Amino acid sequence: MYDNISFSNYLGAITQQFRSSHFMHMLTRLLTVAIAALTTIGVCAQTARPSLTGNWVGTVAGTEFTLHLSDPPTGPRTATLDIPEQNAKGIQLQFTAPGDSVYLRLAQPVAQFAGLRSPDGQQLVGVWRQGMREFAFTITRAGSTAKPAGPRRPQTPQPPFPYQSADITFRNEKAGVTLAGTYTVPADMGPFAAVVLLTGSGAQDRNSSIFGHQLFAVLADHLTRQGIAVLRFDDRGVGQSGGAQKGMTSADYTTDALAALAWLRAQPGIRKSQVGLLGHSQGGTAAVGAAAQPGGPDFLVLLASPALPGDEMIVQQAKAIATAYKADPIQIELIEGEQRQIIDIIKKTPDNVLARAELLRLLNRSHSTNPAMLAQLNSQLDVLTSPFYRDLLADRPAQTLAKVRCPVLAMGGSKDVQVPVKANLTATAAGLKAAGNRDVTLKEIPGLNHLFQTANTGGPTEYGTINETFAPAALQVVSDWISQRTKK
Repeated sequence: MYDNISFSNYLGAITQQFRSSHFMHMLTRLLTVAIAALTTIGVCAQTARPSLTGNWVGTVAGTEFTLHLSDPPTGPRTATLDIPEQNAKGIQLQFTAPGDSVYLRLAQPVAQFAGLRSPDGQQLVGVWRQGMREFAFTITRAGSTAKPAGPRRPQTPQPPFPYQSADITFRNEKAGVTLAGTYTVPADMGPFAAVVLLTGSGAQDRNSSIFGHQLFAVLADHLTRQGIAVLRFDDRGVGQSGGAQKGMTSADYTTDALAALAWLRAQPGIRKSQVGLLGHSQGGTAAVGAAAQPGGPDFLVLLASPALPGDEMIVQQAKAIATAYKADPIQIELIEGEQRQIIDIIKKTPDNVLARAELLRLLNRSHSTNPAMLAQLNSQLDVLTSPFYRDLLADRPAQTLAKVRCPVLAMGGSKDVQVPVKANLTATAAGLKAAGNRDVTLKEIPGLNHLFQTANTGGPTEYGTINETFAPAALQVVSDWISQRTKK
C-alpha cells in the first residue's frame, strides 16, 4: 500500500513533523495520509449511509474538479477525477467512506481529501492536501441547489470592538528581527494586567489560524473584554514579521517571547509586575523557557503544553493518534516500534547525510523509485534532520520547569491526542514541584481536543469540521485565573 510503504511509516511521519502543536501545524498537513491508510486496511468500520454514487463538483485553489463516485450497497467503492482545465480525465482515486467521513486519495502526485458529509447529503466538506499545502474544499453533488459555503466559525470576533486595537511592531535585538502583531487594550481606565500569546508549532500567524479557526483572535477578544491587555504576533517569517523559520529552535522562540514581554511592560497603562505569557502547545515550551530567565513573565498559562521528554512525547503522540482512529493493539505496537527506530537513528547519527541514508532505508524498505513517493520521503527527511527536530528530541522540560517560580495555570483537554493530557499534566506538576512552586493550578477539561474544541474523537481531522473555535468554558477558566492572580 502506498507503493509498499506501510501506513505506520506515514503515521510516524506525522509525529516526526509534529514540531510539538505539538507540531500542530505540520501534523495537520500530514494527518489525512495516515487516516486514509487506516481506513484502507479496515480499521474504521463501514456503516450504512445514503449512497454517494453520482457526479460531484468543487474548486481547489481556483481549479475546478469533477468527481465521479460509485458507492454500491455491496462491493468496493470506486472514484475517478476530471480536471477540465488540465484536460485530465478518469484519474483513479482510492475511495473510502467510514461513517459520515469521506476519504479520497490520489496516488500520483500524492494528494488526498478528508471530509464529512453535510446533513442533507448534498455536500462533502473538508480539506484537500497536496504536497505540503492544504486547502478548504467543499464538493457539491452535481445538480444540487446547495451552495458551497465556507466553514461556520461563529466565535470569530467581528467589529466594532468594545476595546482598543492596534497593529504594532517590536524588536528582538538579540536576533536582529522585527516582529509584528496586534495589541488590544480594554476601553476602561487602567492600569491593566497583560499577557503575550505564543502560538504552537509551525509557521503561524498572530491569530493562530488553522482550518478557518482563529484561536488567538478568539482568545485575545475574550481576555480583553475581561479587562486584560493582550499582545499576539506573527511568527518569524510569517505575515508582517521579519526573519525566517528555517533553522529556528525553541530557544529562538523563547527570545521572541522575552522581547514581546519587554515591549508590553514598556507600554503606558500596563502594570509592569503583572505581565504574563500564555503558550499553546509548542508555544508553552517557549513560555516555560522564558519563565526560567531574567525578565521572564510574572505568571504563566500553559495550554496543552508538552512536559514529557521530547523523544518520548513524539512516541506517545503517535500512539494516541492511532488509538483515536481505532487502530488495533498490534498496529499500535508496530507504530510505536517504528517510531522508536526513527528516533534512535536520529539521536545516534549526528551527521545528516548518514542519518538521511539510514532513515531512507528504514522508511523505503521496498526501494521504491516512484518520484512522488521519493519527494514525499525527502520532505520528511528534511524535517527529521532539521536543527529544530534534533533540538526537540533532546528537550527535557522537567529541567526547565524546575526553574519556574511564578504562578502557573496548566490546562489540557481530555481528548487531546497531540499532547496527551494526563501524562503531560503529571509531568508538569512534578517539574514545578521540584522548583518549590506552590502556586500551581492543573486543569483537565473533559471532552476537549488539542485546540480546546468540544470534540468527538479528538483526532486532528475533526478540527476543521467543528464550528466551535475555543470552548467558552475553557476561555472562562483562563480569564478567571489571570484575573485572580492580578487583582489590584
